[in-house]
Amino acid sequence: MLTLEHLKTQVSAGEVDTVLVCMVDMQGRLMGKRFHAGHFVAGAWEETHCCNYLLATDLEMATPDGYAATSWERGYGDYIMKPDLSTLRPVPWLEGTAMVMCDVLDHHTHEEVPHAPRSILKKQVNRLKAMGYDAMCATELEFFLFEKSFDQIRKEGFRDLEPISGYNEDYHILQTTKEEHVMRPIRNHLWNAGIPVENSKGEAETGQEELNIKYAPAMDTAEYHSIAKNAVKEIAWQHGHAATFLPKWHHDKVGSSSHVHQSLWKDGQPAFYNKSDGLGMSALMKSYMAGLLKYAADYTYFMAPYINSYKRFMKGTFAPTRIIWSVDNRTAGYRLCGEGTKAVRVECRIPGSDMNPYLAMAGMLAAGIAGIEEGLALQAPTKGDVYQGETGMIPANLSAARDALHGSAMLRGAMGDEVVDHYTRAAEVEIEEFERVVTDWEVARGFERA
Repeated sequence: MLTLEHLKTQVSAGEVDTVLVCMVDMQGRLMGKRFHAGHFVAGAWEETHCCNYLLATDLEMATPDGYAATSWERGYGDYIMKPDLSTLRPVPWLEGTAMVMCDVLDHHTHEEVPHAPRSILKKQVNRLKAMGYDAMCATELEFFLFEKSFDQIRKEGFRDLEPISGYNEDYHILQTTKEEHVMRPIRNHLWNAGIPVENSKGEAETGQEELNIKYAPAMDTAEYHSIAKNAVKEIAWQHGHAATFLPKWHHDKVGSSSHVHQSLWKDGQPAFYNKSDGLGMSALMKSYMAGLLKYAADYTYFMAPYINSYKRFMKGTFAPTRIIWSVDNRTAGYRLCGEGTKAVRVECRIPGSDMNPYLAMAGMLAAGIAGIEEGLALQAPTKGDVYQGETGMIPANLSAARDALHGSAMLRGAMGDEVVDHYTRAAEVEIEEFERVVTDWEVARGFERA
C-alpha cells in the first residue's frame, strides 16, 4: 500500500506517472479517470467529478429511463469522486501506475450517494459496528480463460469459443502449468498491489480458474475482489487471451460462482465460535445464519443480477438450487465450514461470478443482522442429497428475484426505499433488454419448423 507522501516521492523520482482514480459502478466494474500523477499529488487527491449516469446504467453503458436519481429531465449532472487515501496502492501490471478507490458523493450536499455500492456496504458494516461486531469476509473468484483475445472473440461474434485447456482441470497441476504465463503474473501482481492472494487452482471445467484471497474486513474484501477481477481481465488481455466472469458461457459447461465466506468478530475474537457447541456455533452465528436463510430470496438479485446468472442454478453441477444449509456440503446454498474450530464460518454458495461484491455482501450482512435482531432460531442442517427435498427454492429467474427485492420490507428497512427501488429498476432494465432481443436459439428452433 502507499501513503500520499510515499506517492509524492515516487512521482518526484519519475517512478509513477499515472494514477487511476476509480469508483465501483452498479455492475461492480472500476470506472474513473487516469490522472497525471503530478496533478494528482498537487491537489486532485482531494476530489474529482464524474457524470451521475455511471450509477444508473447497464452493461452496455446505456442511459435507460425510470431511475429516480438520474434522468434526461434532471440533466445528468455531476457526482463527486472522493479518493479514500487508505486505498492508495501500486498497480504493478501497468507501468508507472498507482490506483485509489473513491467514495461517491452528491455534488450539492457532499453526502454519500445512497445507491453507490460502496455506500451500501459501508452502511451495513457500520450497523454491525454499532452492535459491537466486525464483519469478516472472503470471496472466491472463478472465471474462464480462452485461447483467443477479447478483440478476436468480439469480431468473430462470440462464436466457436475455445477455452485455454481441453479437459476438466480441477486441482490439475500439469494443465495449470500450461496456464502459468497468465496465472503467475495475476497472483504476483495482485500480491504486490497489497491484495493478500492465497492461491489459484484449476476449477472443474475446461479453461476454468479459481483465485482465492485471504479473509479480511468486509470493505477490504469487496475492494480486493473488484480490483482482482479487473486485473484478471487486463493481465489476460496483455497475454493475448480473454477472461470471462459470465456465470454460464455455454449450456454444456459448468458455471462460474463466487462463493462468499463470512463471520462476525468482536474485540478481535471470532464471535461465531462456541467451543461448547457440537459444531462450534455460537447462538449469535445461529441467528445470523437463520437470517441468511429467511431472507435469501430478498437479496438474491444482489448475488445474481443478470438473465444469465440463473442459467447456473442446475442440480448436479455443484451450483445450489435450494435455500438450505448443511455441514461441509458443496451442493448446499449455505455450507458450514470449519465446524468445531475458531475458523467456523458460513459460506454462501449462491452468488455467481458476475456479482457485485459490495452489493452481495451488503445483502447478506443485512439479512444476518435481521436474524440477530429478530432472535431467529436456526433449523437443523440438511443431510444427504440437498438437490432433493421440500425446502424453499432459490428464485429461478431474474423476474422472481426482482419481485422479491422490490417486496422486501427487510431490505427497505436496512438500505432504504431509494436503494431498493433503484436496483429494482436495474433488474427491470436487464429484463426489458433481453425480452426485446430475438436469440439464435429461437431462430434455429423455429425458422423452418414453426
